[in-house]
Amino acid sequence: MQYLIWIGTVISVIGLAGIIMSIVRVSKAKKANLSDEDMRERISKILPLNLGSLFLSVIGLMMVILGISFS
Repeated sequence: MQYLIWIGTVISVIGLAGIIMSIVRVSKAKKANLSDEDMRERISKILPLNLGSLFLSVIGLMMVILGISFS
């Protein structure tokens, strides 16, 4: 089950990178001093990336826990 741990780790790292990328995008949008409507539009475009990255991180961590449990 060692391979399950490594695959889960890679998936979690990809998810973490996506979360960091969404944080950077939102901080750039806040620094741009946009109107309220433009800010909502930009954040609504970033939201699927954030949710998908969070999903990948959780699935990866579950795989790591399963790999450790089965070892």
